[in-house]
Amino acid sequence: MRNHVGIMGLGVYLPKNVMTAKEISEATKGAWSEAAIVQKLGIVQKTIPGEGDGAQQMGVYAAEIALKDAGIDAAEVDIVLCITEEWKEYPLTTSANYIIKEIGAQNAWGIDVQNRCCTCVEAIKIAKDILMADEDARTVLIAGGYRNSDLIDYEDKELSFVYDLAAGGGAIILRKNLGKNLVLGSHIISDGLLARAAGVEVGGTANPVTTENIARHFVLKVMEPDIMKDRLKEVSMKNWAKCIDRAFEKSGIPKKIDYLAILHFKRSAHEAFLAENGLTEEQSIYLEDYGHLGQLDQILSLHLGLKKGIIRECENIVMLAAGIGYTWAANVIKWGVYDGF
Repeated sequence: MRNHVGIMGLGVYLPKNVMTAKEISEATKGAWSEAAIVQKLGIVQKTIPGEGDGAQQMGVYAAEIALKDAGIDAAEVDIVLCITEEWKEYPLTTSANYIIKEIGAQNAWGIDVQNRCCTCVEAIKIAKDILMADEDARTVLIAGGYRNSDLIDYEDKELSFVYDLAAGGGAIILRKNLGKNLVLGSHIISDGLLARAAGVEVGGTANPVTTENIARHFVLKVMEPDIMKDRLKEVSMKNWAKCIDRAFEKSGIPKKIDYLAILHFKRSAHEAFLAENGLTEEQSIYLEDYGHLGQLDQILSLHLGLKKGIIRECENIVMLAAGIGYTWAANVIKWGVYDGF
């Protein structure tokens, strides 16, 4: 059996609170109807944080669920790669070390990894590369929380593409030579031309908070709308296609997608992407009842696919992500017992 890395456990934490399409419509002051929120943006409802649902804390909840799913003690974790979003309980505190403390992973070292909604797929590649290169490392916990739903100005029409931002926690445990659920090839593309196309405009050193702009402090904004729209139209789909093709090439297996764990985005684009790749609706799960949990969507989709029984032994799973900034990423996972292919 050749050296490999496998998925040992998954954890998903979802807040009890939800925001419905009707409530989103009301927040836009009628600019978007409830029907349009459902049919065009693809949001029936989305999870939003309740009391105690800080981003760092939700990462802890998900990590605890993943440990239970894997059937291991936190002391077996060697490394924590934390994918908690930058919007969290206390800025500049270390989220990975917080998880280490809260779950009792006394033998682990940790680091925060962050690249918007691409972070999970990238962290899986990082974790695999570490495990394959470091003789002392056997188990990596990837975990984080997300609640960028707090940062939406629903009256800003330029932000309709992020009205789906939600809240939750996700975790995935990888183990060297597990013998099943192999993490195979990955491919990532970044486009620096879009580095500052969107983000939080007020609150950093370039535009500090003042009494005049405090109302816009930590509110998302599209800062270069024309550049973002034109550039994404030009490169987004072809970058995703390249990521998928190269991920399969690096995996050393024929290109065949059995299940697509993809982030939430507008309904028509989701349906078009499935059709373009020869996939049926049953080969993916559209997250219309959850919203967009940022970098945690792929963990949620994988969890739901397994729970619903639509992911089967020896099938190829593709995790697909894109993150503001802008980065595209894909990986290939061979689910089931390793058969020495």
